[in-house]
Amino acid sequence: MPKRTPFYDFHLAAGAKLVDFAGWEMPLLYRSIINEHQQTRLSGSIFDVSHMGRLTFTGKDALPFLNFLLTRNLTDQSIGQSRYSLVCNDAGGILDDVIVSRDEQNWFLVCNASNRDKLLKHFAAVRKDKGFACDLGDITESTAMAAIQGPKVIERLANDLPIDLRSLKRYHFETATIMFIRVMIFRSGYTGEDGVEIVIPAKLAGMMMKMLGGQIDKPDALIRPAGLGARDTLRLEAAMPLYGHELSESVDPLCAGLAWAVDLNKDFLGAPPLRNIARQGPKTKLVGLVLDGKRIARQGTPLSLDGRLVGHVTSGTLSPTLQKSIALAYVDSNHAAEGATLSADLKASHSPATIIKLPFYKRTR
Repeated sequence: MPKRTPFYDFHLAAGAKLVDFAGWEMPLLYRSIINEHQQTRLSGSIFDVSHMGRLTFTGKDALPFLNFLLTRNLTDQSIGQSRYSLVCNDAGGILDDVIVSRDEQNWFLVCNASNRDKLLKHFAAVRKDKGFACDLGDITESTAMAAIQGPKVIERLANDLPIDLRSLKRYHFETATIMFIRVMIFRSGYTGEDGVEIVIPAKLAGMMMKMLGGQIDKPDALIRPAGLGARDTLRLEAAMPLYGHELSESVDPLCAGLAWAVDLNKDFLGAPPLRNIARQGPKTKLVGLVLDGKRIARQGTPLSLDGRLVGHVTSGTLSPTLQKSIALAYVDSNHAAEGATLSADLKASHSPATIIKLPFYKRTR
């Protein structure tokens, strides 16, 4: 039976369509994916992301332990700062993409729900094998996490949260106290919009909704609930990779266009094969495609050039913002130049698919 997040009762009251996602009962949508997508782009939405793993690392070796596990160099990461990073296996394949944050006394890591158990076992094995002196904690089920995203979110929440939200920089966070309870507030998200992600004790989940003014169920509310469906179309427009689509253990960070999140000058698990790939050049490249017409190229759609297979689609949708059929795809590096036109096999027909510069959508506000 799927687990339920601390927001489960709210989802029921708001009329959510619930689905099993990575072992959790999660809202796919409340009204419609397009409505929730547009609400996020134009105003603001609240997403339940409590299913994502939340892990803590403490002890004298917490920093060297994480620095060995993750592709980013964490030695210069300041207190109150978050960074996107990757966890790789021995071959340089991606075990997960994560956000790691440094607090005064510990490190906090958010991982994908589907990879939480895998990472816990991996971290424990590496700690034992290398003899790192640190403690690993899992606070996923004792906390709730919500992402509040959209151009009007910061102004809407600025007077409700006990921090100077307007001056909080992107990929930074603050720890505050609400009713004597510790709350973490991050200026980050997965939609391509500005906003925050908040981690609170599970028992405060109901209070979070009241803090938003109790107005989120009204049609003209600045912030309304949104589900996993809109979260996916939003992240795809922003060209943010999704594990199980763009990322997997058979994919390395350099092919995925994530070289900026990899420091090959330090030693970490998976570094030697990644150095080889960097020297030789990635054989495939993650690209963005715009297809002719409005048919969608789903994951696995073959891509060809002059009748020869040169790649495959990893994610595709009809962009609600751009009103174009867009996709992310892995393409042979020799045929991955911007402006090149490939052929997408949509079974009943073939559609021209032009490689364009990513992201598809970038906020201007």
